[in-house]
Amino acid sequence: MGSAEGAKQKKPHPMIKLGISGSFEHVKVLNSPAQVFSMGNKAALVVSNINIDNSAGNAANSISGGKPAAHNTDGFDVSTDAVTIQDSTIINQDDCLAINDGNNITFQRNKCTGGHGISVGSVATGKTVSNVHITGNTIVNNDQALRIKTFASATSGSVSGVTYKDNTATGCHKYGVIIDQSYPETLGKPVAGVKISAITFTGTNRVTVDSSAKAMVEVNCAAGGCTGTWDWAGLKVSGGPKGNHTYSGIINFSQ
Repeated sequence: MGSAEGAKQKKPHPMIKLGISGSFEHVKVLNSPAQVFSMGNKAALVVSNINIDNSAGNAANSISGGKPAAHNTDGFDVSTDAVTIQDSTIINQDDCLAINDGNNITFQRNKCTGGHGISVGSVATGKTVSNVHITGNTIVNNDQALRIKTFASATSGSVSGVTYKDNTATGCHKYGVIIDQSYPETLGKPVAGVKISAITFTGTNRVTVDSSAKAMVEVNCAAGGCTGTWDWAGLKVSGGPKGNHTYSGIINFSQ
């Protein structure tokens, strides 16, 4: 299952490529080799009641150097339009959801345990992510809860219209919310190649980080990389140290 970082064992991925439209539901995946679902639908697709259980990968094996054996076990990788993923349970060691490209994407009423949280990105040159709704999810014991990351090497692209509503996160190990234009570094020198706009928190999003976490919220925008007003009235964070904001367009929020 997966492969520990640095291990030489290569694993097939994704496990399942969904090229259908309509609906896909009531499927259980146990111990995927690496990434589980990759979305390749050509028309609207609703994915419901999926159970991904990679919990066995939290243990070390003979080639993982004492680390968890599973790695790169993303639950859902999205690079297409018109996808709804709902009412599902994901236990893994990487992103619960990763949106790298695509428009009109909804992720709602899911439970993400043990991984890297819900992610927009990493967004590369020429990719566009827009009209994303992250609603009513439960995030437990992840490295971070909610993340947007764009490649520092990117020369074009955009992330716009991402709305977080009524999500709950507990036990975040590193960050609660992180927006970072320096990927693959974390909080390195940001670059404005992929523009980020209209990031909103509405309803009540409650994010609790571990006391040992690096920060509750970090926003690492390059000059001109983040634009417009971002209303974060719906975000409440607690549990760890304050992070840094490098974008003055965030309103109605303080750590």
